[in-house]
Amino acid sequence: MNQTKEQTIYDEDRILTIPNAMSLFRIVLIPVIVWLYIGKKQYLYAFLGLLLSGATDLLDGWVARKFHMVSKLGKVLDPIADKLTQVSLLICIMMEHSRVTILVVLMFIKEFIMAVTGLKVVKKTGEPYSAKWHGKVNTFLLDFTVILHVLWREIPEWLSTALTVICTGFMLFSLAEYWKQNRKLSRD
Repeated sequence: MNQTKEQTIYDEDRILTIPNAMSLFRIVLIPVIVWLYIGKKQYLYAFLGLLLSGATDLLDGWVARKFHMVSKLGKVLDPIADKLTQVSLLICIMMEHSRVTILVVLMFIKEFIMAVTGLKVVKKTGEPYSAKWHGKVNTFLLDFTVILHVLWREIPEWLSTALTVICTGFMLFSLAEYWKQNRKLSRD
């Protein structure tokens, strides 16, 4: 079998990689963060857990690209870890700020639609799709909203509502953009 040097170094079918281990670590960290937030009411420690999760999220992407450890599994596992962290903390926050319920419901709807259309794209192209700019902005806005609610226990109602409205609007925009992209990719 004749492989180029690049193909030997860069095998996207690998499962056991450092970035994938970091994504799994982030998933395992979720129950600890939730326990700290709900069970122990240790909001600072829950925030530190979120910081650790965020740091490993940034680090796993950097390691994957820098050391040629990008994998198909990582392209799926990384966003799953992101979404599970976001929705878990949104549910925690929702217990105190009911307006956040819309974000939880919309996130489930968005992720379900993206999973269904994304699977069609993977079936057609053989490749998982990567995040686009609007998805990254959406993730940033959700993370910012979660962190602010975790850190600022007495967040003013108007600010909590404003953040929820902004996140809702951008989540709907991002969903529409991914919907268009996935429909186009599954047709082509």
